[in-house]
This record gives sequence, structure tokens and C-alpha cells, in this order.
Amino acid sequence: MVMMIVLVIVMTVAVALLIMLLTRQSALEKNQDRGQQVMTQNLNAFSAMHEQKLERIRESVEKKLSEIQLDNSNKLEKIRQTVDEKLHETLEKRLGESFQLVSDRLEKVHQGLGEMQTLAAGVGDLKKVLTNVKTRGTWGEIQLGNLLEQILTPEQYEKNYITKKGSNDPVEFAIKLPREEGVYIPIDAKFPKEDYERLMQAQEEGHYAMIEECTKAIEARIKLEAKKIKDKYIDPPYTTDFAILYLPIEGLYAEVLRRTGLCEFLQREYRISVAGPTTIAALLNSLQMGFRTLAVEKRASQVWELLGVVKGEFGKFGDLLDKTKEKLDLASKNIEDATRKSRTIERKLRDVQDLPAGQVGLPTPTTHIVLEDL
Repeated sequence: MVMMIVLVIVMTVAVALLIMLLTRQSALEKNQDRGQQVMTQNLNAFSAMHEQKLERIRESVEKKLSEIQLDNSNKLEKIRQTVDEKLHETLEKRLGESFQLVSDRLEKVHQGLGEMQTLAAGVGDLKKVLTNVKTRGTWGEIQLGNLLEQILTPEQYEKNYITKKGSNDPVEFAIKLPREEGVYIPIDAKFPKEDYERLMQAQEEGHYAMIEECTKAIEARIKLEAKKIKDKYIDPPYTTDFAILYLPIEGLYAEVLRRTGLCEFLQREYRISVAGPTTIAALLNSLQMGFRTLAVEKRASQVWELLGVVKGEFGKFGDLLDKTKEKLDLASKNIEDATRKSRTIERKLRDVQDLPAGQVGLPTPTTHIVLEDL
């Protein structure tokens, strides 16, 4: 019975608790529904407000972007205009300078063509001049004269000088020997142009037979000119026993040297030395050194004479110094004697100052001694 009562009580309490739970659950569900509705409303309001703000921000950004785009477009347009102006100005300047440079170059080319035509005409005139034997000799003479003028002084050589007594043929140049008066070295210029040109043409064409023929012709011509120089200009003792044959072209001089035994034959048979522009310059420089050596020797004799005069005068000057020294010694001795006398007088005067006042006016032996010393 008791158990039944307890069971009923427990069941009653459980039902009451269940009812309370169901009531609270229902209240919670209602509160939750109201909260959800409030939250939904708040969310809707926040969403609407956020959309409005985003819209305003979007409009503001679009406005700013439009302004920036417009400003950039204006600046880009200004930059484009500036760049176009600079490019146009620079392009015009560069094109103007280029055209001016091209024009100047064309003008120089035109002037060069004119100079080339003038030079060609001059070469033609020179060729016409060199076809004349006399003119060719004059050209070689002028070249030799220029070399002599550059290296020697006018007193050291003669032009168109007759070196052989009783002859009327003057040599082109005659150099005075440095150490011997009245003795000259004859120098004559020769230029066998035709033979040399034929030799050059044969060498260009590779015609060996023609080369040999032209070389023999040059050799014969050089021997003939050497014989003429010997017969016309060499006359010892008024000249040296040799003369110089000057060839004004190095190529011609090289061909003569290349001919075996030709230079030795000319020196042995005709006493002729062959020289080109380079060797003649070396020869003239050696002669110039001889002239300078002779001048130094002449100056040396003058210096020795001057030194002899100076030596005599220096001896006289030494004697004068000895006499001056003796006089100075005597004057020094006299000065020493005068100094001793002065000291003696001073001592005597001190003795006079020490006398009593009553004896000042009377002569004393001391006074006589002082007067005698004076």
C-alpha cells in the first residue's frame, strides 16, 4: 500500500516535471521565434543599409575613377602633343643637319673632282714636260738643287760651275771640299726616262726578254752619261778624281744597283759614283759634318789664342795682387804701430791726470818724457 502511494507520488511529480519542461520548451520556442524574427529584421535592415553604403561608395568610386580617367586622358593628350612637337622638332633638326652634312660632303666631292681634274691636267702637262730631254734634265737639277739647299749653305757649293780648266761645259753643281781650298766634287743629274718607263711596262706585263733588253739599254745609257761626266767635269787637282752621277728616282737608282757589276765598273773605269735621293742626302750630311769639323778646328785655334792672351793678363794680375798684398801688409804694420803709440799716449795722459793741483802748471820730468815720446 505504501509502495503504491509512493509510486503514485513519484508519477505525479514526474508528470508535473514533464509538464513544466513542456511549458518551458514552448516558451523557449516562442522566444526563439521572436528572436529569429528580430534578427531577421535586423539583418534585413543591416543589409539594406550596407547596400545603400555600398551603392554610395560605388557611385563615389565611379565618380573618382571618371575624374581620374578624364585627368589622365588630358595629361596623356598634353604629353602626346609635347612628344609630337619634340619629335617633329628633333626630326626636322636632324634631317636638316643630315641634309646639310650631305650637301657639304657633296660640295667637297665636287671640289675634289675639280682638283682631280686639275691634277690630271697637271700630270698631263708634267708628262709633256718630261718628254723633253732638256726639261727632264732641268727637273733633276731642280730636285738636286733643293736637296743641296736643305743640307748645305750657299757658300759650300757652286751652281753651273766650270770645273775643268779650258772647258766651256759647266757642271750642274760643284761642292767645295771642307779641308782643301779650290777643290770641288762635280755632281750631275741624269734621268733616262724613256728607258726606265719601258722597263716598268715590261715588268708589269711580265715580258722577261723585254725586261732584259730595257735593263741593258739603261746600263748602256748610264755608262754613256758617266763617260761624258768624266770627260767634261773631272780635272784634278782642281776637282776630286771622281764625280757623282745623281739619279732623281729611287726606282731607277735601284735598277742600276741591281745590275751586277755596273757600279763597280763605273767607279773603276770612269771614277763615277752613282747616287739616288737617299744616298745623296747621306753623302751631303757627311760633307756637312766635315764642314762643321773644320769650323770647330778654326774656332779651336782662335780659342787657344784667346787663352794665351788671358794667360798673360792673368800673370800680370797675379803680380798686381802681390804688390797690393805688400802694400796692405805695410799699411797693416803702420796701423799696428799707430795703435801702440795711441796706447802709450793714453797711459801718459792718465799719469798727467793723476798729478796734484799745485803741480799742474810746472813742467816735470814726466812731462818731458811724454813730449819726447810724442
